[in-house]
Amino acid sequence: MSAHRTVFFVSDRTGITAEMLGHSLITQFEGIEFKRITLPFVDTEEKAQLVAERIRQTYAADGVRPLVFSTFVKNEVRDLIHIPEAHMVDFFEAFIEPLEAELGQDSSHTVGKSHSIENFHEYNTRIEAVNYALAHDDGIKPADLDSADIVLVGVSRSGKTPTCLYLALQYGIKAANYPLTPDDFGQPGLPKALLPFKHKLFGLTIVPERLAQIRAERKPDSRYASVDNCRFEVAEAEAIYRSAGVPHLNTTNKSIEELASTIVHKTNMARRIY
Repeated sequence: MSAHRTVFFVSDRTGITAEMLGHSLITQFEGIEFKRITLPFVDTEEKAQLVAERIRQTYAADGVRPLVFSTFVKNEVRDLIHIPEAHMVDFFEAFIEPLEAELGQDSSHTVGKSHSIENFHEYNTRIEAVNYALAHDDGIKPADLDSADIVLVGVSRSGKTPTCLYLALQYGIKAANYPLTPDDFGQPGLPKALLPFKHKLFGLTIVPERLAQIRAERKPDSRYASVDNCRFEVAEAEAIYRSAGVPHLNTTNKSIEELASTIVHKTNMARRIY
């Protein structure tokens, strides 16, 4: 089998679902280099025919069938892409019919249901949470944390900002973050600005060597990025977490999605969301 495969994520809407599920599947196959191509909004037969032709051209160039992960509501569009030159996995086709049989009801076959703005309250909640995360990033407005659902704490470049934004966008959680700096080290307990919000704190830590690599991309050959300094800052941050009883996670080998999901469940926010 070829060590290189082209993967298409095709959908009549954004392609997010096809990407997410397809990516989860192909990551189980090590040693294969996947070239990923996303083709969203393939919502007409004309567009589907163009996609089918592109797949045929890819097959001819690669000499091996590309993988096609798709989410199509309309059978007539899906069928045009279901060609012998590709190995196709359509998630709607795989799951909708069994669900219809189990529930005793036909699906609505409505395009874009999963990513539409039908629940305006939920949508507005997520937008407000994103705005909040941006306004309270990197210690901005530390005295204005009363309305935060959670405050992520950690040294610089430990993953606070992207995790806050993902919590906001995916879950509608108002997440602020507070960077621990050398001014916060060498003294017992939490920084004074965080004391009123101890119940909202969640700490992030990271392997010092990995932190040094990340910081070196931003400020190479600086004390800020040195391994010794990173070891010192991480050790001090973890000491603060332990002394103050702040729950914390190591971000080194975790994706943003995994971090956010773990934080949601460890803080019992899942009850509020679901």
